[in-house]
Amino acid sequence: MATSFRPRGADDLGLRRALSDRLLPLLVASMVFLAALALAGAVAAAGLARHWQGGAAALVTIQVPQPDMPAATGQGATRAEAIEAVLKADASLAARRLGTDELSVILRPWLGDEVTRLSLALPAVFEVKLAAASSGDLAAKLAQLAPGTLVEQNGVWLGRLGVLAASLQASAALALVVVAVVATAVVAIATRAGLAARRDAIEIVHGLGATDRMIARQFSGRVTLLVFVGALLGLVFAIPLLLGLARLTAPFQPGLPQAGPTADLLDALPPVLWALLPALPVAAAAIAWLTTQSTVRSWLAGLP
Repeated sequence: MATSFRPRGADDLGLRRALSDRLLPLLVASMVFLAALALAGAVAAAGLARHWQGGAAALVTIQVPQPDMPAATGQGATRAEAIEAVLKADASLAARRLGTDELSVILRPWLGDEVTRLSLALPAVFEVKLAAASSGDLAAKLAQLAPGTLVEQNGVWLGRLGVLAASLQASAALALVVVAVVATAVVAIATRAGLAARRDAIEIVHGLGATDRMIARQFSGRVTLLVFVGALLGLVFAIPLLLGLARLTAPFQPGLPQAGPTADLLDALPPVLWALLPALPVAAAAIAWLTTQSTVRSWLAGLP
């Protein structure tokens, strides 16, 4: 039985000198950093789109002009009281009338701080969440009690916000594709540079019987290790930035705790993002291995 005296992990081709352990990891780290930001943007846009579709789509604003005038029913109730009674009698609706202070806050940007002192006939405003009824049926029903009642649904704005969220997700996906393409090109260039630097040694060992598989394995092992280390480095730098952004955007993220000094770091980002971020170094290593294998084998195929 033959005994091999070749030490484990021997660098037969001198790849530690041919493939720099500084430039390639730094390039990969910067790309993974950008990929993490793009991924976080896509997840945030998807979360906001779900919130808009689940909440804003069902929200209706009802404005009743001249609320103190008698209602058309002729039962002695005012227009506002008749509308409020109809809204509260419908089990599929959740209605709330805005108070004077709330209306003052809404009108303050246009009328200033002296809203309550102005002699304006303010309409009665109701916020309604629809569960089953349609806004069209509701508008027709309320118009019979108080002609001129305005029922405003957020459908138009919801459609625009949906388009905005979809465009943000598409931009994030495109950014991830661009990062993957650039990473593939960087790995291919680094591999070809290493092949050119060690051409003489490769031709010698190849002539002595080294197989393409063995040479490609040594290159792919070295490059994959460097890329994986660089990807981890980029992820380490990206996570603190994402946590900081999460603290700033916490008031706009429904379902997430308000970020504060004692906020749990695991709760600061959505669970789906915590699940996807570790996949970035794995994906980078897979791209590096496949790219190196194909580059080295195609290069060796051209040897005499």
